[in-house]
Amino acid sequence: MQHRTATRADWLTERTALLAREKEFNTARDALSAARRDLPWVKVDKDYQFDTKDGPQSLSDLFGSHSQLIIYHFMFGTDWSDPCKSCSYWIDNFNGIAPHLAARDTALVMVSKGSLATLQKFAKRMGWILPWVSSANTDFNEDYDVTFSEEARKSDVTYNYRQTRMSMSDMPGTSVFAKGDDGHIYHTYSTYSRGLDMLNGAYHLLDITPKGRDEGDLPFSMGWLNYHDSY
Repeated sequence: MQHRTATRADWLTERTALLAREKEFNTARDALSAARRDLPWVKVDKDYQFDTKDGPQSLSDLFGSHSQLIIYHFMFGTDWSDPCKSCSYWIDNFNGIAPHLAARDTALVMVSKGSLATLQKFAKRMGWILPWVSSANTDFNEDYDVTFSEEARKSDVTYNYRQTRMSMSDMPGTSVFAKGDDGHIYHTYSTYSRGLDMLNGAYHLLDITPKGRDEGDLPFSMGWLNYHDSY
């Protein structure tokens, strides 16, 4: 690995200039986060029922005692033998953070189209302790644009807020819900594709290294990924 070098004084000059840009970015990010929180809410009218380790549960049940719920739409289709490696990478970043989210009145749950037994088996292998529930018997995934039937994929589908041709039956995403003072559940936000990037702490650690993500010469950006017990 080679790179240009400098004296400590010259490095400090460039680093200070970069710090000014980083502060500008943080200010812009704060403003973007505020705009995200200011989005209008959409009332959830459907009674979704999920398969969980505690039996059938509604979307309201997934909140637990909290007023906010984050759903990670994990790619694991009904007929898939193995789950998405990229989604597994994301969940490795989330494992263990539930108590911190709970302290801020927020629950985090994974939802997949695969059967509950299949999900539980893989979670045990990975050592994940986050709740993982199955939406196999609901159209929750379809309604939030992360699962596409074979029939739907014969034409363009909606993913990441645009019409696109889709070869995969499942795609990743994150959706946020809130319980209003009126007792109803509201959908407040969803993000997909590169919008999920901000949720991956490992990527952001790599971003501060000289090599960065080091994915430029790969067939596709996450071609290096594997399950954490398979490297």
